[in-house]
Amino acid sequence: MNDAEWLVTEPLLPLPAWRWGRGGRPEKHCRRTVVDAIRYVVDNGCKWRALPADFPPHPTVYAFFVRWERARYVDDVHDALRGRLRGFDGREAEPAAAVIDSQSVRAAETVGAASRGWVAGKKVGGRKRHIAVDTLGLLLVVWVTAASVQDRDGARPLLTRLRQIHCRITLVWADGGYAGKLVTWAKGRWNLTLDIVRRSDDAQGFIVLPRRWVVERSLSWICRRRRCVRDCERLPGHHEAMVKWSMIIFMTRRLARQTTQPHHPQ
Repeated sequence: MNDAEWLVTEPLLPLPAWRWGRGGRPEKHCRRTVVDAIRYVVDNGCKWRALPADFPPHPTVYAFFVRWERARYVDDVHDALRGRLRGFDGREAEPAAAVIDSQSVRAAETVGAASRGWVAGKKVGGRKRHIAVDTLGLLLVVWVTAASVQDRDGARPLLTRLRQIHCRITLVWADGGYAGKLVTWAKGRWNLTLDIVRRSDDAQGFIVLPRRWVVERSLSWICRRRRCVRDCERLPGHHEAMVKWSMIIFMTRRLARQTTQPHHPQ
């Protein structure tokens, strides 16, 4: 991170226990180097043991990664960055509409058989990440399942988590793979209007479909980080954390550019 990115990130990180008077020793390693090490793994896709020597020891960095993921600190940092970025765009912090889609990714040998599957149509063996984004393409919810899980089946826990976290959302756009009973279930269970954006049967070649392109762009943003191109995590929750860290990198860089731009008075 450069200095501008660190100024955006530092206030959002959780304070160590000793700062709250709960005992314990002061941390040995600088928080900035720990966050840089996590971002390095996410961005470059290397193993934890392959961290360069100028970072803290890999067991320490991995311990921070797991601890923050289990305590939901990663969610807090991610959601705060998204709210600030929406504010810069003149939006309210909490969105009122979302777009959902899924993406199948190949799994490494570290992914257990219980959480991986095979997609015959795409010839992909691994996992599938179901995501919901706002109208700007910023991540709201991610849910990781085996790749063999159908989109409509994976959308139910996704929409449930979306409704529980973002209660203002009432409208969700999706592609034709989510049509059917899911529309009725979403309306009756969570009072969500699931609008299916279909491709015309007469259309030929590549066509940008309204709303659907937003979530497709978000999936490409996530895949900029090599650790998210292929699923290497033993636990699905760790892959969800990797996706959130990918978006944290994206949002901190964008916020750093916006906060360092010179202001020109009228």
